[in-house]
Amino acid sequence: MSIDQLSVATIRTLAVDMVNAGNSGHPGAPLGLAPLAHVVFSKMKFNPKNPQWINRDRFVLSNGHACALLYSMLYLYGYDYTLDDVKSFRSLNSKTPGHPERGHCPGVEVTTGPLGQGICNAVGLAIAQKQFAATYNKPDFTLSDNYTYCFLGDGCLMEGVSGEASSLAGHLKLNNLIAFWDDNKISIDGSTEVAFTEDVVGRYKAYGWNILEVEDGNTDLEAMAKAIEEAKKSTDAPTLVRVKTTIGYGSLAAGSHSVHGAPLKADDIKQLKSQFGFDPEKFFNVPQEVLDYYQSKVAESVKIENKWNETFEAYKKQYPELGSELERRLNGELPQGWEKALPSFTPSDKAVATRKLSEGVLDALYPVLPELVGGSADLTPSNLTKATGSVDFQPPSTKLGDYTGRYIRYGVREHGMGAIMNGIDAFGGNFKAYGGTFLNFVSYAVGAVRLSALSQHPVIWVATHDSIGLGEDGPTHQPVETVAHLRAIPNLSVWRPADGNEVSAAYKSAIESTSTPHVLALSRQNLPQLEGSSIEKASKGGYALVEVENPDLIIAATGSEVELAVNSAKALGESGKKVGVVSIPDFFTFEKQSDEYKLSVLPNGVPILSVEVLSPFGWSAYSHEQFGLSRFGASGKATDVYKYLNFTVDGVVERANKTIDFYKGKEVISPLNRAF
Repeated sequence: MSIDQLSVATIRTLAVDMVNAGNSGHPGAPLGLAPLAHVVFSKMKFNPKNPQWINRDRFVLSNGHACALLYSMLYLYGYDYTLDDVKSFRSLNSKTPGHPERGHCPGVEVTTGPLGQGICNAVGLAIAQKQFAATYNKPDFTLSDNYTYCFLGDGCLMEGVSGEASSLAGHLKLNNLIAFWDDNKISIDGSTEVAFTEDVVGRYKAYGWNILEVEDGNTDLEAMAKAIEEAKKSTDAPTLVRVKTTIGYGSLAAGSHSVHGAPLKADDIKQLKSQFGFDPEKFFNVPQEVLDYYQSKVAESVKIENKWNETFEAYKKQYPELGSELERRLNGELPQGWEKALPSFTPSDKAVATRKLSEGVLDALYPVLPELVGGSADLTPSNLTKATGSVDFQPPSTKLGDYTGRYIRYGVREHGMGAIMNGIDAFGGNFKAYGGTFLNFVSYAVGAVRLSALSQHPVIWVATHDSIGLGEDGPTHQPVETVAHLRAIPNLSVWRPADGNEVSAAYKSAIESTSTPHVLALSRQNLPQLEGSSIEKASKGGYALVEVENPDLIIAATGSEVELAVNSAKALGESGKKVGVVSIPDFFTFEKQSDEYKLSVLPNGVPILSVEVLSPFGWSAYSHEQFGLSRFGASGKATDVYKYLNFTVDGVVERANKTIDFYKGKEVISPLNRAF
């Protein structure tokens, strides 16, 4: 048996043993894809001892249920896994969980599992590489030339999000992206004939992809290697390699859906191991010659990395300014004093929509943060996300921009944009990726948003038209429930700023974040610059905007309703009521503050009324009574819609008086006081 055959057999049996030990998982795809994994990894450059090397090739397993395959490869190549880790597949707190998790599993580039996300992440990785290379490569110095490889299955191709990203990848001519379609014609329901009979190759040709085919993905290693070399010759298109495989190859259930998502039976495992030349009574049998062979491949990559380090040292001498900038980015550092560029405001400044204030912040940050890369899902004139002077990220041949460009035209592809942003962040180089759409359409992309939070990608959503204040477009576009949904996602910072200082504070939080994504919910309508606000105060996530001694009531609000709260407090004051106002632009950041600080903002002894023209869900954590929307909005001028739904000074005053009367004479405990 050749070393290639022995290696493939080792991958196959190791994956089967992992699934068997965990009594859970998917053995079929690893059995079918083991030859391809063996070939692809042998062609990649990476160093398991330095997995963050910026010019490594990236591998994405979009069909993440096949993770036993990926864990097998990472273990065999010497990443930080022991054989005991491999044996602990799908057990609690193991390094080998049920789907690949970035940050938890050494060597895993992106978190995959929800189908379609991984191929979109791969597009983001390829975009980042193109922009990075165009920015820092010089005719005499190549610092970035890596490829992104991606495995994907029929399920990924069925999910619409993959089409969004693949279409954009073709337009952008990302020839550094090589995707392999595991064409095994099986999904959980059985044969793909029941639901998926489209011409995938024709579709990807229409997207502008280069197409290659491997007829025998079960044994023809030479054809797979040739496909990779051919794909690398592409100069103006990403490549999709159709690889025809047999799911569960070697199993008694090969070619059927029954081998997709359940461990093999004991007798099947024995015959499979015998068939591949392994002792059927041995488990987790890893021949030393396989480990040695893979380590020889690693040694080749280490030489390439060492040469890259020498090149970078010479680059810093030849191009000291760029070299210093790049070194800073690779160290995960921001430019010293960058935050001084953030604009601040006083009440004498004019009223401006927070989406417009956001544009001002982007204009201010663009020159001082070369790592700031963003775009919009076709709503640039509405989201105001394009910084003055920014160049579009486009293939130079289009004459619409070039690959140094930092503004990405995503088209009407919100979900694809979200997943692509995760990929841009995963590339490294301290990219600060942002994307714009209407807040309502972040709901379209929430699958990617959730993975941002889970994977700790600190991407930024510039989410404009944040409420019924957008007016005439009506309830189809008014995101009354969206903020509550987003606030419920762990590790997600959702800012709804009330003025310019709060917008700057939101961006400060987002840019400084290394592990938490941010959603910036921004208004269409003009909002005044508030007395009592500041970047410093807002940076705590919540603060007392209007303070009074011994208040009868505190009104807590966010965004456009803070102005309403201030005006309502004034009206209540004219009737002898003492009312304070608290702005809580971000629940997530406010929760990070000390208990002492939070209680100074929302103290005991005072009833608290929250006011927000969105779902009141979640506000019980900060208020005793909630004035919100438990219905959809309405179409009309913003002022008319606010009045129709009673979000006026009179409407707030009415509810404020009821709150004061209800709690009068009662012991009032702050909602912050909880048992745990």
